[in-house]
Amino acid sequence: MRVAFFIPIIAAALFSASPMLAQTHPDHDHAAPQHWSFEGPLGNFDLAAVQRGYLVYEQVCSSCHGMKHVQFRDLEGMGLDAEAVKTIASGYQIQDGRDLSGVPKYRHGLPDDAFPTPVKPAGVPEGVVPPDQSRLTVVYPGGPDRIYALLTGYGPAPAGVTLPSGQFYNRFASGRMIAMKPPLRGGEVHYPDGTSATVEQEARDVTTFLAWVAQPHLVDRHRTGVRVLVYLLCLAILLFILKRRIWSNVE
Repeated sequence: MRVAFFIPIIAAALFSASPMLAQTHPDHDHAAPQHWSFEGPLGNFDLAAVQRGYLVYEQVCSSCHGMKHVQFRDLEGMGLDAEAVKTIASGYQIQDGRDLSGVPKYRHGLPDDAFPTPVKPAGVPEGVVPPDQSRLTVVYPGGPDRIYALLTGYGPAPAGVTLPSGQFYNRFASGRMIAMKPPLRGGEVHYPDGTSATVEQEARDVTTFLAWVAQPHLVDRHRTGVRVLVYLLCLAILLFILKRRIWSNVE
């Protein structure tokens, strides 16, 4: 009986102490919530930010990461015309079968092709496969906030911390270390609209682009949801008025 009496007390003590223990020895820092234009029931994508984010992906990320679920033609949804999409697609080499010797054959990309996955990305350790970025913001724990934090969380390791070979210190990565080199340095991407290409700006823009890539019809779903709610509200009002009229003559 005494043991049974103390079990709930011990469990409550451990439960209340667990957050303190987690804060004392965290595996990594938690990403701070960011404001994203596409969040919330009325959220929408800033297409200027999406286009800037594409430039970051193209000039920085695409050398290691593919987007196998995204076709070049999908870029029309962020405001590009068909000719611009065709030009972008033609700049990629797409594997198109093999010759009789088994050597891969390549051709220029077409709008209906998907973004290719680099076969052997330069600088990536043997056996490491960089993740595909087609749906990264919806499958990666923490979503856009964590991706933004990860891209901006690099820095020198604290005193006394020794990193294994090929690992880089990042306070938002699991174990505070990551095999990916710092991808953003700031200034390596030229924004045609004059936006200053700081590390934080590039990280925010490419995260917005990846969120758009993962959910290109998000705004349409939001609009449909609002229309449905308005319809249901109007229907409820009409039914209420109809009920009042029907029962007004009933004594």
